[in-house]
Amino acid sequence: MTKKNLRLMDKEELTKEMEALGEKKFRTSQLFQWLWKYRTLEFSEMKNIPKPLQAKLHELYVLPETAVSIFQQSQDGTIKVGFETYDKETIEGVIIPSEDRITACISSQVGCSLSCSFCATGFLPRKRNLFAFEIYDQVYLLNELALKHYEKPLTNIVYMGMGEPLLNYDEVVKSLHRIHSEDEGLGIGAKRITVSTSGIVRNIKKLADEGLKINLALSLHAATNDKRTAVMDINKSNPLEELMAILAYFYEKTYNKITYEYILLNQFNDSVEDAINLVKLCQDFPVYVNLIEYNPVDGTPYSKSKKERRDAFLHTLRDKGVSSKVRKSRGKDIDAACGQLANKVVKLQLDV
Repeated sequence: MTKKNLRLMDKEELTKEMEALGEKKFRTSQLFQWLWKYRTLEFSEMKNIPKPLQAKLHELYVLPETAVSIFQQSQDGTIKVGFETYDKETIEGVIIPSEDRITACISSQVGCSLSCSFCATGFLPRKRNLFAFEIYDQVYLLNELALKHYEKPLTNIVYMGMGEPLLNYDEVVKSLHRIHSEDEGLGIGAKRITVSTSGIVRNIKKLADEGLKINLALSLHAATNDKRTAVMDINKSNPLEELMAILAYFYEKTYNKITYEYILLNQFNDSVEDAINLVKLCQDFPVYVNLIEYNPVDGTPYSKSKKERRDAFLHTLRDKGVSSKVRKSRGKDIDAACGQLANKVVKLQLDV
């Protein structure tokens, strides 16, 4: 008989399993805490579960593990981690330390569903969506590494790693609930969690209606449909007019300022005219613009914007009253910076 994966079950499904085993309902809450809050992957370590039930659970169910398989630390303190999934795929996550926060950047897919032409991850085929427990595991394990290497826990979570989160909507939302839950998860506040999307209109609306009130970042990268479509094929089916309307709806539901992520590509989207076009997209709801220096990716025709063009772009935004800054790139020497996650590193000897 094939064992069932207990980590795929929500509370209602787990309750039915316990009832089928003749157990009382309170066992569900006990198990849920062991599975999520403490991420206990051995039934024998669940101390308030009777030994006969532990044995029965071991016989009937599996608890697949996501494990650290690659560990690299940048000269600037950034840590990149490769995780091996239960089916031997590799995904990547990053810990970015700063003076006032420790941010974890996590993945939502093995590979990526999209093919943005400036991004290394976009060259990887999407092999599958991650399950909620695999997304959760990244946060749990990165938090352990943050405590070990920085002596501080994670303060912020960004879904900005491999994959498009909103094309793995159901599992991403499950993971958000687990990460956010105080009693049965990691207890990380919604205001400290950001989901980044390339702009999946239908699922931005669904996310707005979830009631989670997390932060939303749009990978924008160009402020006209022609230019955005040239680098992001997803813009053909999710054009800027529709995106702006649904972002306004998201703001109405959450009152959270929207972040625009904008990679500056030399001589492509970094002129003063481009900046003025971007200002037009910042008028209908509160927006913060993160200008990102381009990190080299093999096989792309793009290069980093020149300093004078970058500065002129930034000054144009600020002169028009748009909150913005140039985001410092971290972890470039270990391919951990924005747009560089591509599983380039072979497995290393671990010293985590």
